[in-house]
Amino acid sequence: MTDRITRSHLEAIVARINRVTGSPAEPYSTGADGRAVANVGNYHLSGAYGGWCLHRMVNKGAGVSSPLTTGHVPARELAALMHAYLAGFDAATNR
Repeated sequence: MTDRITRSHLEAIVARINRVTGSPAEPYSTGADGRAVANVGNYHLSGAYGGWCLHRMVNKGAGVSSPLTTGHVPARELAALMHAYLAGFDAATNR
């Protein structure tokens, strides 16, 4: 029997993606006026429809892209895709 992939597992992979890409660790920070400001470049999880998706913040207005282009998928599938994303990033930067 295989281990269940939890949100904590997914969050750990996302944290690693943010570290290796030099992206902000958190999706939002507090601006000078006390309001939340989107951290452009941050990778984070989106949960919907019983699945998960990797999002990346693309502008200060909190717009996001889906770099894996999958939409919301089961946790195990997203974990595998994020590991592949990390492997590709590693291969591209460590030629």
